Amino acid sequence: MRPSFTIGIEEEYQTIDPVTRDLRSHVSTEMLSKGKLKLEERVKAEMHQSVVEVGTRVCRTIGEAREDLFDLRRQMIHLARENNLRLVAGATHPFADWRAQEIYPDPRYAQVVEDLQLVARANLIFGLHVHVGVEDREAAMRIMNSMRYFLPHILALSTNSPFWRGMKTGLKSYRAKVFDKFPRTNIPDSFSSYAEFESFVALLIKTNCLDNAKKIWWDIRPHPFFNTVEVRICDIPLRAEETLAIAALIQATAAKMYLLHERNQDWRQYSRALIMENKWRAVRYGLDGKLIDFGKSTEVPERELILEYLDFVEEVVDSLESRSSIEYVKKILEMGTGADRQLRVFDETGGDLNAVVDYMAEETEAGLF
Repeated sequence: MRPSFTIGIEEEYQTIDPVTRDLRSHVSTEMLSKGKLKLEERVKAEMHQSVVEVGTRVCRTIGEAREDLFDLRRQMIHLARENNLRLVAGATHPFADWRAQEIYPDPRYAQVVEDLQLVARANLIFGLHVHVGVEDREAAMRIMNSMRYFLPHILALSTNSPFWRGMKTGLKSYRAKVFDKFPRTNIPDSFSSYAEFESFVALLIKTNCLDNAKKIWWDIRPHPFFNTVEVRICDIPLRAEETLAIAALIQATAAKMYLLHERNQDWRQYSRALIMENKWRAVRYGLDGKLIDFGKSTEVPERELILEYLDFVEEVVDSLESRSSIEYVKKILEMGTGADRQLRVFDETGGDLNAVVDYMAEETEAGLF
């Protein structure tokens, strides 16, 4: 059965005090309960109370996802304003201290904190997760195995976390380095079959490493409860248009990998260790670095690789009805990622992190109203 390649998008937002520009917990207000009344299961709390997560419905096309995501961002921006807060899409806050943040009172999060201790408490980060509908589990594993190669390219496009606790980190995605302190993160190994993956999960459950497969937090995974391949490597971008562009690229990559398999032309598999070399380069330099072309054993500027990547998925774009969003990837190359633009504001204002937060809030609303 051919996959549906449906799209589901999850974004995690910061709730900001408009005066101090620091993170502020939203649960003490009515924001979350109002959000649930209006948006039902499309909005939920996250582990830290200054994080709010939204998720689109299952969307047939990127066009449908655009309508849903824009509506969610608008509604959450309005709810934030009603509660004297601002909504910000950034993968780390420029100067907030995780030690001052409250944990959401939920048994699931309490257990994560109990298991992971300071690692969990310090995990004050905000991501973008993209689900692509692949109903056949064997096809999902093949697609996951092949898509691992492209994850550093996708991360580079999404980078939006250059600051941490008031410091310029020198990295474009500091979020990635905060999160990899968790167990079962980063690029996964490849699996020969879905049965092999199930055996792996069963062993971890049997030996009390985890209680279910949702606690496998890899950069890409077959979702344990939905028939999707879930890409989790991305920083949340500033603009909704950037999110849609990256989601469209992820969807197109899955569709192209399936097409190659149909033609008996599967993508060459590379080791986790090699792909992790490229992930580090994406974390450190974003679009300004070079990734390794393993087939040619050479370094290639990331911007050139992105253009090659767009050519690679070209043949599936029109059938997915995603051309306008895919074209926006070139706009990201022109204007820079969220990390690039945050750093630009930081330099232009003589290191004013409040100005950076204000810019992030403005960009979060860009194109929505």
